[in-house]
Amino acid sequence: MELWAVVPFIAMITVECTDVGQTTLTKAAMSRGMSPLIYVVYSSVLGTLFLLPSFILQRRKDPPLTFSVMRNFFLIGLIGTCLGQILGFTGIRYSSPTLASAMGNLIPAFTFLLAIIFRLEILDMKRSSSQAKSLGTMVSISGAFIVTLYKGPPIIIIPSHSDVPSQLLLSSQSNWIIGGLLLAVTCFLAALWNIVQTAAMKEYPSEIAVVFYSSLIGTIQCAIVSLIAERNPTAWELKPGMELVAIVYSAIFGTVYRSLVHTWTLHRKGPVFVSMFRPLGIVIAVAMGVTFLGDTLHIGSVIGAIVIALGFYAVMWGKAKEQKMIETDDQVIYSSANSSTQRMPLLPNNVMDMNP
Repeated sequence: MELWAVVPFIAMITVECTDVGQTTLTKAAMSRGMSPLIYVVYSSVLGTLFLLPSFILQRRKDPPLTFSVMRNFFLIGLIGTCLGQILGFTGIRYSSPTLASAMGNLIPAFTFLLAIIFRLEILDMKRSSSQAKSLGTMVSISGAFIVTLYKGPPIIIIPSHSDVPSQLLLSSQSNWIIGGLLLAVTCFLAALWNIVQTAAMKEYPSEIAVVFYSSLIGTIQCAIVSLIAERNPTAWELKPGMELVAIVYSAIFGTVYRSLVHTWTLHRKGPVFVSMFRPLGIVIAVAMGVTFLGDTLHIGSVIGAIVIALGFYAVMWGKAKEQKMIETDDQVIYSSANSSTQRMPLLPNNVMDMNP
């Protein structure tokens, strides 16, 4: 029993490792000249094919499709699979996996802001939970500015032993800022994707179908955008080696494994447990980036990552406190209803006794 309780921890740690592995391999592949557009198209196609068998087995139990449901699938595919991945991997190309992992902790803060805008959440500054989420949001965004605009002196410099040209791996200050801005937009799109997907799941409660349809539609959108933007036919030629490894790895671990583990862990432990592992990705990204890519770790990245992580945990603390209050209120309501139900049979008995 104790061993089974550790499984969610191990599963989430492996997800963070595979996520950073994906960004590291992607950075290496794009450093060899691979286009982010083509990378997203090929990895999305392969990931959708991997999801197809599960979708076919589940299809008979799914409710019928409506125009509203298909509209949500279109938005999920556009925001997540198409724009999110294209901008995200382009941002990694200009910066590094370390910056991508650090900026990823902005997602809860952006989700909180969007939830207020769409009136999905009420901001009550008299509550400590709302104060924590508001303060955490401001701290996270401040950390994003630090990690994007300030690199500072290098802390760790390890020469790269790979065959990737070092001039392609090292990003200038201007490229670093461009990459940081693109990753910030990607985090905003990820937060918007959470909102839209939550609405889609309420209307069409089939997780496999939602993932498959949105992935399929997003892949088609990516293909259209990439065919328009990438006019060079030779760029579409897949070469054996790092590029092919990165695409297959992204399809297996980025699309299939990550989705399954997140869904399983969400059902067992809830969203707070899943989210608390996000800052771990920064440490893993630093280790893998320095070791395998020869990235230089700057003090600005460390300071910014720490500030973002502090803001992240403040937001998550506020969400956990609100969730605990909701569960407490539900228990009180349930107890009151249960006690009322137990008293109900006394009335019919009294009435029966009064009848001749």
